[in-house]
Formats: sequence, C-alpha cells, structure tokens
Amino acid sequence: MKHIKTIHLIRHAKSSWKDESLADIKRPLNKRGLRTAPVMAKVICQAGCDFQAVFCSPAVRAQATIQLMHQSLPELDFHWETIADLYTFDSRDLLAWCRSMDDSLNEIVIVGHNPALTDLCEMLSGCEIKHIPTCGYVKLVSASPLKWHQIVGKSFHMAAFLKPNQFM
Repeated sequence: MKHIKTIHLIRHAKSSWKDESLADIKRPLNKRGLRTAPVMAKVICQAGCDFQAVFCSPAVRAQATIQLMHQSLPELDFHWETIADLYTFDSRDLLAWCRSMDDSLNEIVIVGHNPALTDLCEMLSGCEIKHIPTCGYVKLVSASPLKWHQIVGKSFHMAAFLKPNQFM
C-alpha cells in the first residue's frame, strides 16, 4: 500500500578542526556544536519529527549530534541505527539508500553530511536552498502517496527548513 512519506534531514552539529591529524570521520563536535544540538532537538521535535526511525552516519560528529539530541528529549524513547552508507557527501548515495527503505516505514530521519543532504533536499523538493547549515533541519513530505523505491526528483515538498541561527 502506498502512503505519504516523510524524510527528516538533520545535518550534524558544528565539528572541530582543532586536531588536524584526525581523520574526517573521527572529528568531534566543537563547543558551538555541543550547545546547538540540544536546542535544535527541541525545535525539530516541535516541527513534527518524532525520532522514531532514525538512521545516522558513523562519523563521530553525527553520532555525537544524535546522542545530544536524545539526551535533551527524555520524553521520547528513541534509538538510532548507525548506517555506514550514510557517511557520504553524494546525494545519489542518499537517494539510493532512501529508495531501499522498507515501505512499512512512512517516516525516516537521516543524520548526515553536506553537500549530500542539501543536494538531496534540492533534488527531491525542487527548492533551491543553497546550504543546510550545521545542525540544520529539513522536513520533506511526499507530494502524493508513494513507495520508497518510487522516489524521483521533485516528488516531495519542503514542509520545514530550520536553521540554528533562528533559535540561538
């Protein structure tokens, strides 16, 4: 059965470049990222994200972002799955991953990276947003009922685009 699908995109919070010897995947959050993630968690929740099917990049900064969000939303009992394929900077990889989702899920949350998130948002919604900032959030809702494997360009509308500088 086809249903309206929703994709919640969360870009990881601001990461630290302090230790330049660290591999990209191992970079932690910086002080701003540590402050922003809990604030944005509440805002994202108010925008209608229930954090029930959460998939996260294995990057340290993405894992720390979702961990902080989880801690700041004690009323929500949620867990996340770490997906190696979400450590990507290419929207085509994200699109392929989304198309592989089980149709029993109507909403998914992806915690990941730019430019993949921004490019996916623009491709699916047709909106030119230029850049999802660190700890930014986009809610995409399918324009009509569909199955995940049927996702194509402009098949979603952007229901929310929230940036930390609106709330900090």
